[in-house]
Amino acid sequence: MRIGIKTILSVLVSLATLLPSAAQKNHNFEVGKNLDVFNNLFKQLDLYYVDTINPAKLIKEATDAMLSTLDPYTNYFADNERSDLKQMLTGKYGGMGALIHYNKELKRCVIAEPFENCPATKAGLRAGDVILEIAGKPFGPLKDDDDTGDFTSSVSDALRGEPGTTFILKIQRPGESDVREVKVTREAIKTPAVTYYGMLGNTGYIYLSQFTTGCADEMRKAVTSLKSQGAEKLVIDLRGNVGGSLEEAVDIVNLFIAKGKTVVELKGKVKGEQQVLKTQHDPLDSKIPIAVLVNGGSASAAEIMAGTLQDYDRAVIVGTRTYGKGLVQQTRPLPYDGMLKVTTSKYYIPSGRCIQAIDYSHRNSDGSVGRIPDSLTHVFYTAHKRAVRDGGGILPDKVIKVDSVANVVLYLSPSMQTSRVLFDFVTEYTKRHPQIDKPESFDISDEEYENFKQYAIAQKFSYDKQSEKVLKQLKSVAKFEGYDVDNEIKALEAKLTHNESYDFDHWKSEIKKLLNNEIMLRYYYRRGAVRNSLNDDKILDAAKAVLDSPQNYSNILKPTKKK
Repeated sequence: MRIGIKTILSVLVSLATLLPSAAQKNHNFEVGKNLDVFNNLFKQLDLYYVDTINPAKLIKEATDAMLSTLDPYTNYFADNERSDLKQMLTGKYGGMGALIHYNKELKRCVIAEPFENCPATKAGLRAGDVILEIAGKPFGPLKDDDDTGDFTSSVSDALRGEPGTTFILKIQRPGESDVREVKVTREAIKTPAVTYYGMLGNTGYIYLSQFTTGCADEMRKAVTSLKSQGAEKLVIDLRGNVGGSLEEAVDIVNLFIAKGKTVVELKGKVKGEQQVLKTQHDPLDSKIPIAVLVNGGSASAAEIMAGTLQDYDRAVIVGTRTYGKGLVQQTRPLPYDGMLKVTTSKYYIPSGRCIQAIDYSHRNSDGSVGRIPDSLTHVFYTAHKRAVRDGGGILPDKVIKVDSVANVVLYLSPSMQTSRVLFDFVTEYTKRHPQIDKPESFDISDEEYENFKQYAIAQKFSYDKQSEKVLKQLKSVAKFEGYDVDNEIKALEAKLTHNESYDFDHWKSEIKKLLNNEIMLRYYYRRGAVRNSLNDDKILDAAKAVLDSPQNYSNILKPTKKK
């Protein structure tokens, strides 16, 4: 019996239709099966495990472990963590407006940075103040350093609350014997996204630290103000900006790009997560020359902004390669006031490229992931037909090589919390200096730097010396493999003997930057720290050089010549 071609095609079409349905049914079965297994497993643990389990803690840890196998951005927030998520998305929270850190020596939390014009500053609190008691509840000293994360979170939670509520904070100020009681009235805290803006000659400079709700309005006001002051060119600094709101990024791009232009396209598994975001308004200024500063800490919405301006040849990008986060997250409500922040799509900027640098769906056998190699990336083209690539962040139009940071500098940085020696020195410095120069001209004196060096040595400051670790490992491997290199190893050990005094002299310029930054935070807050850092900034200097040469600026944005 002959079977016609039409019949065969009909059967193939039917099979093609049935296969996805069958696969979906199998997937649904696997989901249901594993949920049943997990549910029963947890019940068995609750009934038979030798000690009483903490359901909330165990489920949270299990959930976090599960989500960590997907990507770093898909996270579960329990009901008591929703305020953290809200702050992440909006930049707002109710509290006193200060960063706190845990002090290992004191086993208590200390105020690390009171924010400008916030309740902590208004109440007279200072960096270095030790928190003893909040609203009648003592906090510390902590008995077990393993619980520092939970302890710090509990202190932070106690400081937060509804705007308008008051509490008494007991603190111990360094150098004082008496305990201070300070009355603090909580406010709605909104850290500004535009940390600083100002004029550098005839160039306007803006530091945008985050893409939180309302940051596009902040940017508009900053640009308008700078233009009124005579700005003929703009530098927009996105270094260290980890991103935030996609919509705000689109609105900021719209300040410089014509209405109706595509900024970003989202592509996901669910149809509802696929959309194209375009500029909705006439631009504020579509002509002013712009340089955008980026580095490895620029991610997500910051990359969308930089990449879009690059794809439309609207700005010259200056700095180092960006992080490479091309994934978009949405929040989904869960029972009992929980929330899921889940990766729902990838984004593609106007040239058609996705700048995601890591493929989390393909992990190595040990669970690790690596960056997409340049050999597997693809070429795309800007509006002026300049070649750009996907798969590895935004590569600047003008790449500036920056020096790697020495270990001694990392260990001294207060933000790393590996040593408090610099933080404590600056606390003492502020007592001796009621006033200092303005950020534009301040630089810690050589005399004070020498004081700091001697203070650090007296405090027995030490840091992880990589060469010693590598040498120790080499010695172990050589012995294991039977090599007799004792004399050579000893010779190397003699040459690599570390001298803290030498290291402080060798890395003086970098350590002085750390000191200047911390001092600025105490006197002029974050805006002062940003402005002071511009006094010695290779990437900013390179951007200004490009903007100061119209011919150079134009040449960079011209089409790539074919080789």
